[in-house]
Parts: sequence; structure tokens; C-alpha cells
Amino acid sequence: MDIARASFGRYGNIVVELFTLRNDNGVSVAITNYGGIIVSLLAPDRNGQLGEITLGYDTLDEYIAVNPYFGSLVGRYANRLARGKFQIDGVSYALAQNNGVNSLHGGPGGFNRQVWTPEIVDTVDGVALKLTYVSKEGEEGYPGNLTSTVTYTLTAQNELRIDYHAVTDAPTIVNLTNHTYFNLAGSGDILDHEVWLNADAFTPTDASLIPTGEIRSVDGTPMDFRTPTRIGARINDAYEPLQLADGYDHNWALNSSPGEVIHAAAVVDPSSGRRVDVFTTQPGVQFYSGNFLRTMQGKAGQIYDKRSGLCLETQHFPDSPNQPNFPNTVLRPGEELKETTVFRFGVK
Repeated sequence: MDIARASFGRYGNIVVELFTLRNDNGVSVAITNYGGIIVSLLAPDRNGQLGEITLGYDTLDEYIAVNPYFGSLVGRYANRLARGKFQIDGVSYALAQNNGVNSLHGGPGGFNRQVWTPEIVDTVDGVALKLTYVSKEGEEGYPGNLTSTVTYTLTAQNELRIDYHAVTDAPTIVNLTNHTYFNLAGSGDILDHEVWLNADAFTPTDASLIPTGEIRSVDGTPMDFRTPTRIGARINDAYEPLQLADGYDHNWALNSSPGEVIHAAAVVDPSSGRRVDVFTTQPGVQFYSGNFLRTMQGKAGQIYDKRSGLCLETQHFPDSPNQPNFPNTVLRPGEELKETTVFRFGVK
């Protein structure tokens, strides 16, 4: 494995770089330290033909101008917080409301909009890209100075490993994820992709996509992906959660225990044979079917539209600080956030 680094442009007065990780199998992933964005990911199909499997742009300026979180690291709190408010130890905090009345993905100046400090490091799996960002007290309304590191490693087994770590000097909330949009066919929509989720339950939402607090069984519903199922098979079902989100944009409660790495999800494109398996320590995964994408030009002149890509965002549950029965997302001084997600690329 090796890593190549090159200039990717400027963000104000800051030089931004692009780091390309490659293994001996031909798999490669290009990552920029602006927002920790996965800019490109090349993986082989069943005939060994390498192809781009993620959505995104060709230039840094496009990511800065308009970006629906393509490939981004998301934080301080991934997903939604109701009305941008939460409490810790009886103290109330207010965040920017950038998704209707709610706060989404850390706010308008979230981690996806920051330049991270890059470092090439050696790991047991080979060379890796380590990104560090210090979020200051009060940034986007969050308490505490939070130091986050995210390490991307591409292994000889065609796995992209993402290790998240964070520490704080005051109680705060943290929920980190990566927001890559996959299209394993390389173009078109993702409705024929087949998805499997290791989850017996999901968290229904209200009309603004904030969880109601219920953890509901998937039995007998279009949310049951315990058997691999075509995304398009039930996406237009008259099931209220699907109507609210115009498709899939929900958190599934994974069948896992805290700290345990489990096989959480898989997606297969029957046309190319490409397959991605997801392993994680996180308690949830947000399966998003690209419902809010609108006509835009992406990489190599491609036109993206509604359902051109899907996301499998491993995470803690949305709005957890306001939902007492959801897994805890408060991080305190002396504690460490440690989470791992692995995307394994293969063929079927």
C-alpha cells in the first residue's frame, strides 16, 4: 500500500491537499483534508474492471460551493437534533437551525466545512491518513474544546477502515460519521441495489425527521432488510415513515452490544456484481436513499438526481441527547470516544 499527496486547491489562505491511498489489488481511495471528504473510491466489478463507486465533485471549489455532504466527515453531532437544543447536567445549549427548525450534521460550519490537519502514519494494516481537528468551545454553539482524530486505512483485504477518536475538556455531545454516497453501478439510480441490515428495529420520526423516541420492530414493514431486498421494491409503499422522508432516511437500531464490532450492513449491485459490507462498533446506521438529491453535475460531467446514491452512515441515534431511552452521546473530560467502521469491497 502507498499514499500519494498532491495539492487540491485553496480554502481562503489555506492550502488543501488530496491524499490517494492504493493497495496492490488496484483499489484506491482519494481523501481531502477539507472536511475529511472521500473524493473518489475505485473498486473492481465481477470482471475485475475498476470503476468509481461514490458521488462527488472533481474540484475543491465545487465542494466548498454546494455540497450535500458528499463523502464528508460529519460532526460535532451527525444527523438531527430537535430545534437545535439539548441539555447537559441541567444546562441548556442552542445550536444553529440549518434544517428547518432543527440542527443537522453539526450546523452550517460543521466538521465537513473545516480543514483538518493531515498526517501520514503507519498502522498494523499499512500506511494510513490521520486527520485531526480541534473544535473550540462555543463553535456552532457546542460546549467544550473537542479534539477529534479520524484515521483512514486502506488494507490489503480491500477494506477502508475508519477509526474515530475524540476527547474533550468539558462535557459535550459527540456523534461522528462519514457521509459517503455509494452507487456501485457507477451511474443511474440505486433502486436496483440490494440492501441487508442487521437490525430488528428502527427509530420512527415525525414530519421533520426527528425521532419520536420509539424503537419499533421492523416486522411486517418495508423497513425490514434482514433479508437482502431491492431498494426500489417497497420505497413507494404507503407506509407513513416512508411518506414522511420520501423514501428511506431512517436510523436502524443494530443488533449489537456496546463496543462490539458487528457485520452491520451490506449492499450489492446485481448489474456489476460490486458489493460493500459494513462492520461497525456504532449502535445505529442511517440508511438514506438519496431522496433529497436534485439535478446537479458531479464527477466527470455526470448528472446526479434523486436516488442517484445511497448512504450507510454508521452512527449513534439522531436526537439522542433529547431521547432518554437512546444510547448516550455525552462525552466528559477523562473519557475517550472510540468508534470504528469498516467498508469491505468485494463482488458477488
